[in-house]
Amino acid sequence: MTMKYLKINGFVLPNLVTKNSKSKINKYGLLRLDYLKTHKKTLYEVLLMKGELINHLNLISELCEERLNILMNNYVKNDEKLSEKNKNFNQLEWIKLMNNYKNCAEEVTFKELIYV
Repeated sequence: MTMKYLKINGFVLPNLVTKNSKSKINKYGLLRLDYLKTHKKTLYEVLLMKGELINHLNLISELCEERLNILMNNYVKNDEKLSEKNKNFNQLEWIKLMNNYKNCAEEVTFKELIYV
């Protein structure tokens, strides 16, 4: 692998450019990055040196989004209190349930995919 250098204001700096990726790193990718930096330093450095860190974070972001969608759909499908009728009748109760289910789904996702 050859390294290209740029001369900027009299300084020679390596040209470190990442390849453009289609997806963006979301909240879950950033949480994974923070976890790798603080608890899995070796893995973080290996991924960084190989140039695979961005791909890894994008993959984690996508997997977390998919997992959250699956869990939320299952929660909503199995709870009768989350129907449109109840949403119009008692909005605060509906919001409490949705927030509770979202927090549960995120906790499961964190333990399965991010903090591993």
